[in-house]
Amino acid sequence: MICGSETVVTHCMPEYAERLIRGRRATRAFRPDPVPEQTLRAVFSLAGAAPSNSNTQPWHVEVVSGAARDRLAQALVTAHARKNLSLDFPYSEDLYRGTYQQRRQHSGERLYAALGIHREDHAARDAYNAESLRFYGAPHVALLFTAPNAEVRMAADVGIYTQTLLLTMTAYGIASCPQGLLSFYADTIRAELGIQDRKILLGISFGYADTSAPANTITMPRAELDETTRFHT
Repeated sequence: MICGSETVVTHCMPEYAERLIRGRRATRAFRPDPVPEQTLRAVFSLAGAAPSNSNTQPWHVEVVSGAARDRLAQALVTAHARKNLSLDFPYSEDLYRGTYQQRRQHSGERLYAALGIHREDHAARDAYNAESLRFYGAPHVALLFTAPNAEVRMAADVGIYTQTLLLTMTAYGIASCPQGLLSFYADTIRAELGIQDRKILLGISFGYADTSAPANTITMPRAELDETTRFHT
């Protein structure tokens, strides 16, 4: 069977979708090699086909590379050191409770174990968080903004766009890491990029994975279907 043939391509789609979706993972160490501009434009053009409420497409994307990327990383590290937090959407430490908090904790334990960082080593954890503000060494970062009056419904549309973008990157062989932490420095990002009024939801660091890095050796488990989904007939 040749999956490129129009007559049989539908038979290949489930297998390809399985590989694509399960193959996507959060990459936390990148090679410095930039993604070619032609590929960048193809990826973001395809991601723009994502659905949205009444076709409003309420996302604004800033792709930052090269010297601009380096300046932004330094500004974020400085803001982190000075504790200059600024969020467009509220966050609290008790947002995740019960099962959700358990999954979150388990995720952190697997990551820090792979990195050799002990649970009580708060200094090492904070240093690693600061490193994430350098985009884990990725040569590019995409910042996802929405309208200044945006609330939950628009944020949901941007979430749909985000997953479409992540899967498009995966299809093109580009590694990525969605980072909610970047949105904790909204004013810093706006100042660096000359943005006046849009709200930021998250950033996505992306490029080509450093497959030898310990952070990229771990896999995160997923809940069983019956834990998350009910079928009504």
